[in-house]
Amino acid sequence: MKIKLLVIGKTDSKPLTALIEEYKNRLQHYIKFELEVIPDLKKTKNLSTAQQKDKEGALLLAKLQNTDQLVLLDDKGKQFSSLEFSQYLQKKMNSGHKQLVFAVGGPYGFSDAVYKKASGKVSFSKMTFSHQMIRLFVVEQVYRAFTILRNEPYHHE
Repeated sequence: MKIKLLVIGKTDSKPLTALIEEYKNRLQHYIKFELEVIPDLKKTKNLSTAQQKDKEGALLLAKLQNTDQLVLLDDKGKQFSSLEFSQYLQKKMNSGHKQLVFAVGGPYGFSDAVYKKASGKVSFSKMTFSHQMIRLFVVEQVYRAFTILRNEPYHHE
């Protein structure tokens, strides 16, 4: 299985980008992992929130293959401990899907079409994080999950 993190908009912070790259590199030891950035929409001033979500949603859905399993990072999603998240990933890997795609939406969230396509929602906290920071959290937690699954000394209970 391959894991992809699909995000809207680039990360402007060089320190955040460096940390994301560090964990992406660490992850390559365990699984094929890709972070794909969908460029921010241009000329959104005259678009309603719904129109912006629909346009971003269409771009996001265009990046998916029919066999992909889409999981949205959403504040109304299921919350896990790190140990539970590692078990969740193990179940996903055992399910036989070719690619698991985690998606971070734009500033207003996801369109209805994206919600319909998704097979689940995961929340990393009841708090709201910037779209740039959540990328680091996802990559680090996926890395942590693999170290837990391999009984490696990164995670401490």
